[in-house]
Amino acid sequence: MSNILEQFSMDFFSLKGKVAIVTGGNTGLGQGYVVALAKAGADLFVPTYDNNWDETRELVEKEGRKIEFIQGDLTKDEFRNEVVNKCLEKFGKIDILINNAGTIRRAPLLEYKDTDWDAVMAINIDAVYKLSQRVARVMAEQKSGKIINIASMLTFQGGKFVPPYTASKHAVAGITKAFANELASYNIQVNAIAPGYVKTANTAPIRADETRNKEILDRIPAGRWAEPFDLMGTVVFLASRASDYVNGHILAVDGGWLVR
Repeated sequence: MSNILEQFSMDFFSLKGKVAIVTGGNTGLGQGYVVALAKAGADLFVPTYDNNWDETRELVEKEGRKIEFIQGDLTKDEFRNEVVNKCLEKFGKIDILINNAGTIRRAPLLEYKDTDWDAVMAINIDAVYKLSQRVARVMAEQKSGKIINIASMLTFQGGKFVPPYTASKHAVAGITKAFANELASYNIQVNAIAPGYVKTANTAPIRADETRNKEILDRIPAGRWAEPFDLMGTVVFLASRASDYVNGHILAVDGGWLVR
């Protein structure tokens, strides 16, 4: 037993030589994931909906890592195929996929529009499934890989005014588990991060509502909103060798929200 224990090293957390795709990795939590992976040694390929990526490029290049961006709509089959093909052309492999890109649209249930439902589901779950399937084929040939989906507190709860977001984040947990079952034999681990309440552009309207903001803070044992910084260690762990025996898990990083 002692010989086995001695094999463990902090190098298990290193991502040197790895290539990661992070969708929507130019702002908010996605930017935090990108910088964390770069600090751990990975090179990055980042599909984005807009071209607001100069700051992210600078942060990654400061770490001495390579980063490429590609702009397009992940709800379109042709763009998802382009993402995979261009990443392989540039880096020759895909070791890590972070399905971070997503959207949220708020309205009372009785007033919710079908078009908003369709738009949220298209990026939050359809694109996640289809891009993951495409990348998994590459990883299966390599006999290794890490797929990390982004769940939510609304993976576990119902929420208000966001029915498709809630449905999509419940579905993210489901496909995380389904993919984990089938891909484990290829040495591919599939997990999800469920962030708690984080200071991002998406949560700005909630934080601006004094009543709602207080309700949230009163329930978080940590007593504060998370920063994107708080998720960076989690993504490195799930992307690294250190998590090779973690599979099909939804890891909440919520300051204790779910246990209150």
